[in-house]
Amino acid sequence: MNRDEKKELVSRLQAEFGESAVCIVTHYQGLTVAQMETLRRKVREVGARFQVTKNRLTRLALDGTEFEGLSDLFTGPTAIATSADPVAAAKACVEFAKTNDKLVILGGAMQGKVLDAEGVGNLAKLPSLDELRAQLAGLITTPAQRVASVTQAPAGQLARVLKAHADAESQGEAA
Repeated sequence: MNRDEKKELVSRLQAEFGESAVCIVTHYQGLTVAQMETLRRKVREVGARFQVTKNRLTRLALDGTEFEGLSDLFTGPTAIATSADPVAAAKACVEFAKTNDKLVILGGAMQGKVLDAEGVGNLAKLPSLDELRAQLAGLITTPAQRVASVTQAPAGQLARVLKAHADAESQGEAA
């Protein structure tokens, strides 16, 4: 990799860090190519990104970003997962690490706060942005449905009473 390619990589990583809400740092030593592809696919499915990075270049890219506190974690075979959704990358990595002990979560950062491996695990337990949006939409529509059913109920009851009264009158005339 020549000097220009390194500069381009550093600037690309800085841009990615600027767009991300979370960065998870992992060790991947011992994972096969197939396992890495499976992990990448799972991370992509939730809208996140997983990539192997060069430690020195990544530390350079971290300077001046909210993830600057992660610099010490970049030793050995490291890979990062980044995402605009603060929970998505953590959830995908933690779920994969549960089934494959070769992926070791070292830590992460979110909104300038450095998290240890346990903190990343706790972050993964939270609902994702999409899940929160669905819950919020459910909460918003539920009262509207109740209001609609309550306002329709008296009219329906009134219609049934009138029909019963009309039926009673028509039977009284027939008798």
